[in-house]
Amino acid sequence: MSGITREKFIEELNKDLEWEYAAAIQYIQHASLITGPEYESIIKELIVHANEEIQHAITLSEQIAFLGGIPSISVEEIKTSMDSKEMLIQDLEGEENAIKRYKERIKQAEELGEYGLRRVLEDILVQEEEHKRDLLTVLGR
Repeated sequence: MSGITREKFIEELNKDLEWEYAAAIQYIQHASLITGPEYESIIKELIVHANEEIQHAITLSEQIAFLGGIPSISVEEIKTSMDSKEMLIQDLEGEENAIKRYKERIKQAEELGEYGLRRVLEDILVQEEEHKRDLLTVLGR
């Protein structure tokens, strides 16, 4: 076990929140800029992803406040490109980062005895894994 403290856990949740803000913005921008008939089906899906990332941010904000923290208003790194395939690769990398982070956060929530929060994080993880599958499919991987 990592010996996570409540304060460190809140700090990590806030970093997750900053990544969720960035993901939503990145998805919105990419959906607006992606071109090419091979990407037509994914454009609408990226908007769905953006909305789900915003919901993740709302959920994390509520949980951070419940734990006694103050939800962050900072935004993590947003990747941009003018190449449609590169945008999707950037989105995939973001999802892989999120999956890694949420798996760690789930372990930490359990360690802290926050079983309800663990369940909330598991629900977010399921959606992040769905996003990854969507991106892998459109990228032909």
